[in-house]
Amino acid sequence: MIKKKLYWQIPFLIILIVGSIWIVRCQRSMPYQHNTGMIFGTVYHITYQYNEDLQPAIEAELQKVNMTFSTFEKNSLISQINQNKPVKVNDMFADVFNLAEKVSEETNGAFDITVAPMVNLWGFGFKTGQHPSKKEIDKLRGIVGYQKVKLVGNTIKKADPRVMLDCSAIAKGYGSDVVARFLKRNGIHNFMIEIGGEIVTMGNSEQRLPWKIGVTKPTDDKLNNNQELETVLNVTDKAMATSGNYRNFYYKGGKKYAHTIDPKTGYPVQHSLLSATVLAKNCATADAYATSFMVMGIDKARALLEKHPELMAYFIYSDTKGKLKVWYSEGLKPQAPGV
Repeated sequence: MIKKKLYWQIPFLIILIVGSIWIVRCQRSMPYQHNTGMIFGTVYHITYQYNEDLQPAIEAELQKVNMTFSTFEKNSLISQINQNKPVKVNDMFADVFNLAEKVSEETNGAFDITVAPMVNLWGFGFKTGQHPSKKEIDKLRGIVGYQKVKLVGNTIKKADPRVMLDCSAIAKGYGSDVVARFLKRNGIHNFMIEIGGEIVTMGNSEQRLPWKIGVTKPTDDKLNNNQELETVLNVTDKAMATSGNYRNFYYKGGKKYAHTIDPKTGYPVQHSLLSATVLAKNCATADAYATSFMVMGIDKARALLEKHPELMAYFIYSDTKGKLKVWYSEGLKPQAPGV
């Protein structure tokens, strides 16, 4: 009886082996598509293994995100909320708002989607050299603060109608996640999505190797001509986001500081952290925490990372002598650029 059972199993094993070989050969012969374009005011690069070019469908997904979160689109959902129009939020907005609120609470307000008025005020001041007055900053502090806005049901409630929302510090990451979900729904398992530096990867690259992503070195290069890498990270089946106003620094007491505004004080942060790269399960989360860490500084960021083992980070900071130094999570294995 046992021999008869084995004889019946042999054909099934053969079919399984032949089927597996056929699938592997199909995957190896399937081409990789390369899509490039503009969205959210920045460039995107998307690479995926598939027989068809899905760029029109991908851009349709990105436009959904754009018309939800772009403050440059007068008819976008967030613009209507900022104009205090009686609108109901969609699922995308609810997802991002709830995540933003969670990260704001976890970081004690270092992440704040109401901070844009302060950032804009200081941005103008940095360009002209005329910094905002204490009176101007104090005036804006009255309408900045993540606690001043709530999602009640499907409606945004503001403590003050002057409160403005800006999800730019999380929307690009969320957009990368939206594209990743779209590709997975189409049965695609090898891809790399990059929108303005916010990245999601899965499977292998065209070289049949894990995806490798470079981390740019912060340098005084406002024209963005220098793309020198600090390190290269293996990023597969993960999301990665980097924050750090590259090529946009100010100096005080001989030290370099990034133009990052603390939502709670209304003033630029003064700590040594120049770049924060975060790896997480999804890009919206990585994006939000990378921004938060730039506000918090390296010491507070490391303390928070101890409470969140699901996150990994790579920090570039300036030591007491002004030299660039790095710190990274134990789970990361940085490599020399180009490796």
